[in-house]
Amino acid sequence: MTDGASDSATTPVAVIGPTAAGKSDLALDLAEELGGEVVNIDAMQQYRGMDIGTAKLPVAERRGIAHHQLDVLEVTDIATVARYQAAAVADVEDIRSRGLRPIIVGGSMMYVQSLLDEWAFPATDPVVRAKWESVLERDGVEEIHRALTAADPEAAASILPTDGRRMVRALEVVELTGQPFAASAPKIGAPRWGTVVLGVDRDTTELDERIAERTRLMFETGLLDEVEGLLASGLREGVTASRAIGYAQALDVLAGEYDVEFARERTFIGTRRYVRRQRSWFRRDERVRWLDGASPTLTSDALSAIDPS
Repeated sequence: MTDGASDSATTPVAVIGPTAAGKSDLALDLAEELGGEVVNIDAMQQYRGMDIGTAKLPVAERRGIAHHQLDVLEVTDIATVARYQAAAVADVEDIRSRGLRPIIVGGSMMYVQSLLDEWAFPATDPVVRAKWESVLERDGVEEIHRALTAADPEAAASILPTDGRRMVRALEVVELTGQPFAASAPKIGAPRWGTVVLGVDRDTTELDERIAERTRLMFETGLLDEVEGLLASGLREGVTASRAIGYAQALDVLAGEYDVEFARERTFIGTRRYVRRQRSWFRRDERVRWLDGASPTLTSDALSAIDPS
């Protein structure tokens, strides 16, 4: 671990919080104001070609600011917290070594904790993993969810019931360690590098409206075309990419299982449910300095929180 926490000019700033709250624009403002580069901490934005459905900021809108951990995976790759952690740590330390300020932005909960709290991941066992993967393959996510509920109710409640891969991992950890999945999580203390952690949120009604509008625009500006183009790259076979909110629903439309209106509604509901989980996770972290994403003085509020003097 690089110490350097006393060097305030390169102390990272993390901008976290629920989807659609306004994190990306704030991160760009802070990067401009503080002389920084952006490190993505959104799991699905790591995938090359998954742009519209992840609300990935187009290159032309990045204000010439370098972005890291975007477009680093193919849709057939499995996104893992451990891979992200190692790569993002290297990015943050490289940015700091050049005298710049890392601006870490996104809302993937376990990714945030892995980066800021030096999460040491439990060992894996291919035999145990294969056993639960075969249950998933044979009996589906419902059976895996039932098994996890019996073994570790807290983990079952915290993991999306459609996220078979993560439930398999939780069952593997529980079986190997004899402890709840959460027991392997790091204890929250001083964040790595002395990172300043800002949270951006909005009134629930307003946030729901923003999610609905974002979802509408996704489908109207080419999500189905994007997904159709990614089929040739193996999207349907991708273990994690194919299950991303919006992409799973678009795949169902292309397969003739949903119409577009139903897919849009399911995407909105799935996103809103995910936002509730993000809020529950991040609000437990007392290090977060919360800001109103709707405030006209959001950037200056953030700068004041970073440097109260």
